[in-house]
Order: sequence, then C-alpha cells, then structure tokens
Amino acid sequence: MEWKLSDEQIAYQETLRGWLSDTASSATVRAWLDEGDEQTFEAQLVRGGWAGVGIPEKSGGQGGGLVELALTAEELARAAVPSSAWLATVLAAPALAHRPGAVEAALAGKPVTLLVPADEIPDAAPGLVMDSDGRLSGSVSRVLAGSRVDSFVAVVREGGHRALRLVRAGDAGKSARRLLDRSRSVADIRLESVPSEPLRVDGEAFLRDCAARAAVLVAADALGATERMLALAVDYSKQRRQFGVPIGSFQAVKHAAATILVGAEAGRSVLYYAAATVDAGELDCGLHAAAAKAQVTAESARAADTALTMHGAIGYTWEHDLHLFSKRAKLDEYLFGTPARWNERIADGLRLV
Repeated sequence: MEWKLSDEQIAYQETLRGWLSDTASSATVRAWLDEGDEQTFEAQLVRGGWAGVGIPEKSGGQGGGLVELALTAEELARAAVPSSAWLATVLAAPALAHRPGAVEAALAGKPVTLLVPADEIPDAAPGLVMDSDGRLSGSVSRVLAGSRVDSFVAVVREGGHRALRLVRAGDAGKSARRLLDRSRSVADIRLESVPSEPLRVDGEAFLRDCAARAAVLVAADALGATERMLALAVDYSKQRRQFGVPIGSFQAVKHAAATILVGAEAGRSVLYYAAATVDAGELDCGLHAAAAKAQVTAESARAADTALTMHGAIGYTWEHDLHLFSKRAKLDEYLFGTPARWNERIADGLRLV
C-alpha cells in the first residue's frame, strides 16, 4: 500500500501548528502546567474548532479520520499542551455515535473517557461488576483524564462478551494522581452501585478498534515530542561552545542528533501508514498499529535520553523546556501499554506456526 499525506492534510497540520504557536507559547504552557490548569487550553481548542477534526461528520465531528487525529496529536505534543481530555474523548467518542447529540456534546466541552487503566492496552482491560438493575461497582486505577470528564464509557461482561455502559462522572468517586508529565492527567475511579445506561455498540469490536487507535495516537504524540527535543538539542548545540567552537561541530554530537532524526523519520513512515490502514480497516491494521506504538514510543524515550546528554546539566533544569518534552516522551512509552506489551501482541498475531 503506497500512501502519503495529502495536500489538505499538510495544510491542516501547518495551520494547526501556527495556531498553537500563537495560542500556546512556552511561557503560556508553563503557566498552565504550574497552575495545574488543563481547562483553559481545552476550552481554547474547542473554540478554535479543532476538537472535532478527525471525527466523521456523520458521527458528529468535522470530518476526517485517524490520520487527521494523528496529525493533531503530533502537533499537541510539539507544543507540550494539556491534552488528556482531547485524547480520552476522541478514543471514547465512537461508542456514543448512536446517541443523538452525544458526540457533539463531548467534542464541545463535555469530554468522555474510556474507563480502563491508562497503562494497559485498552482491549485487555477487565470489566466492572454489574447487577441486574444495570448498576456498576468496582474500581479502575489510572484512568486518563478521569477527573476532567463528564462521563465514562465503562466495560462490563454480558453473556461471555464485553459490553459498554455509559456512566455519569458525577456519580463516581475520583482521586487524581500526580504525574511527572504535567501535560497529562490520570485519576483513580470508584463506582459503588452506580447507575449506567447501555451503549448499543459491539463492545468487542469497539475495544479492538480503540486499542489500535490508542496505539497510533500515542505514537503520534511521541513523534511530536521527539521532533521538538531534536530541535531543542540542535539549537543548543549551535549555542554551547567548548574549546572555542560550538559543540555541534563535534562528530559525536552530530551522530547523536542524526540518530534521533533517523528514528523520527522511520517512526513517521510507520505511524502514518498504520493510521491509514486502521482507517481503511485493512486486515493487519492491528499489527501495524502495534508496530507503530512499540517502535515510535521506544525511539522517543531513547531520544529523550540522547537529547539530555547533548544538553548536559542544563537539560535537567526546570528552567529549560527540554524537560517538558522528555517527560512527555517517557509517559508515552507506558501510556496504553509498553513497547514490550505491543511487541508481544505482534508476535502473537504473526501466525508463524
């Protein structure tokens, strides 16, 4: 399958990058993160008309698909903006497609999240306990944007299969957790005989698709962080001088930057091919998504270490922006499953026997 970004997709990416440059400068982002303020940027993203891009119009969005969502994720990471509610909503929203107005509401400032641990592959998550009246009980740790959403898409067992139920966030107990990466948030959620409503979608099919979409979007986030770390490292190598010359003139520094660049470009090819095949429902799209998650997030974590080495001690300081992106890359390595977990899924799916 030969595939590349269209002119329209390139124009969208460039326009979003320009908007983020105007809206979310480094100083502005730092202020949001210092104050624990995710809501301000989330509201601006909605007002700017970006929140619905990548969601089909028939489902209540502005059109496009997973490729456009990946482009959005990449640019949000390049700016290190708060993005938990956006990611949680675009992953969970397809479960609401058959409820009139539900997707539109989620995209317009009433976010929704899938009630699964954010460090697990979504379709591997266990279900909650449901009684005969449809009331749910149980707890789920580390739910993405768990304290930021208006509703949860919960997973339950019905007749040997997993099904989905909608739960109001106000009926649940929430306990926020602090992450080193302050641009994302998770919370522990407790349900004690909480009422729920059925969602008329195939739960198993939704979870499989959600896992693939999560893999692609987290990989896209990692790619954006990698690109920004490379840019910061190259800029710094031109400024810092040793022995009377910029450190960027040293062969070892050039090789380190080239290694990050090669990893990023290889990851880009894997990532957007995977996004296109998941959108098209290709037979092996799940394996493509798994490869993107495993490869791109692992490379991004290594790039973070390399970029810190290129910066030296200043890269570890609170005053330098590099730490924003290195922490983001490290979280992406674990968000919705580690590279090892996704590599295991690839091995299981290769059907070598």
